[in-house]
Amino acid sequence: MTGKAVAWVLAVAVALAACEAEEARQAPLAPATPRLLTRSDFADLPGWGGDSAAEAIRPFLATCAGLARQPHDRAVGPGGVGGTVADWLGPCRAAIDIARDDDPAATRFFEDWFRPYAVGAPGGVADEAVGLFTGYYEPELRGARRPDGAHAVPLYRRPADLVTADPGEFGVAHDGAGLTGRVVDGRLRPYPTRAEIDGGALAGRGLELLWIDDPIDVFFLHIQGSGRVRLADGGVVRVGYAASNGRPFVGIARLLIDSGAIPRDGASMQSVRDWLRAHPDRAPEMMQANPRYIFFREFDGAGPIGAAGVVLTPLRSLAVDPAFMPLGAPLWLDTVWPPGGPDVGKPLRRLMIAQDTGGAIKGAVRGDVFWGTGDAALARAGGMKQRGRYFLLLPRAVAERRDAAS
Repeated sequence: MTGKAVAWVLAVAVALAACEAEEARQAPLAPATPRLLTRSDFADLPGWGGDSAAEAIRPFLATCAGLARQPHDRAVGPGGVGGTVADWLGPCRAAIDIARDDDPAATRFFEDWFRPYAVGAPGGVADEAVGLFTGYYEPELRGARRPDGAHAVPLYRRPADLVTADPGEFGVAHDGAGLTGRVVDGRLRPYPTRAEIDGGALAGRGLELLWIDDPIDVFFLHIQGSGRVRLADGGVVRVGYAASNGRPFVGIARLLIDSGAIPRDGASMQSVRDWLRAHPDRAPEMMQANPRYIFFREFDGAGPIGAAGVVLTPLRSLAVDPAFMPLGAPLWLDTVWPPGGPDVGKPLRRLMIAQDTGGAIKGAVRGDVFWGTGDAALARAGGMKQRGRYFLLLPRAVAERRDAAS
């Protein structure tokens, strides 16, 4: 290992040891999960053993570093479906000793410390174990610190008056999402829409983080949530999600399909982008049909940061719906390769780590594969609309309690 790698692993180990020093208290399992998860064996995982499991160790250890900073008795996942932080300490300690090129040892590690569960929609219908898997990537944009003739589209910081309320704190039942808006005359009001912000609702407040040369690139950055910006002075900065305006996400691909502007079987990020560029007179109105607006922050790091707070790894990080899946958990993905390469249509089966979320990622069997940065990643991510399934790997201690309770 390099010096940086050794220091990083030691930091994980120290954090885990500190966390383990406290006495663990188990959290109850979510009552709905027995129908969502069906106990399986590793032999049931299509293609298990054919993947480089060692490549999943480093992103898994990134999960461990995040867990080690949390209280030992904190529930992992919705309703504690992943047990508690304490249940993950043993696997996390064991993973530190796995070399990144030792696939047999990594495979044995996951088989020894985890138990797989087939994921299906609540109700147990077999067809509902198959869902949609899409892709996303980190775009590259061209920008500047100050506006000029070439760079005139702002990326905004999070506004100070943007607030989020949790209805549950007031005893109001809700679906887990908070209410986002701003306080006007003593009442929480919706925040301005994309059209209103494009029209100048935030202008003059000093919120501009960077200035970009292309409004269509900015629109797709809002969808992806993070990106790299090459500055006119030669520098490169990374920007990531800071907040949204709380408005619902509307996919304009669906609107273009319904209007007959693009064919259903040809819909992709690339085809939507091409249509917007070919119709500059209609593009602003079409983009503003999605009222959701994203605010950004600048950060340092080797890659984009996911919702789990760790750097995403190409073809190892998966965005999931946190209403069903625990962030940080390993998942065995079973789908097929998307267009963009010679392997299109062949089985895509690999160990992923749930490290991100997304506004359009909703449902028990739903995932978004992170493909990396730039045009090559876009070629894969843009056309990915594959059917597939996945298996959730839970720590052995959690599985034993589940089995005893069933």
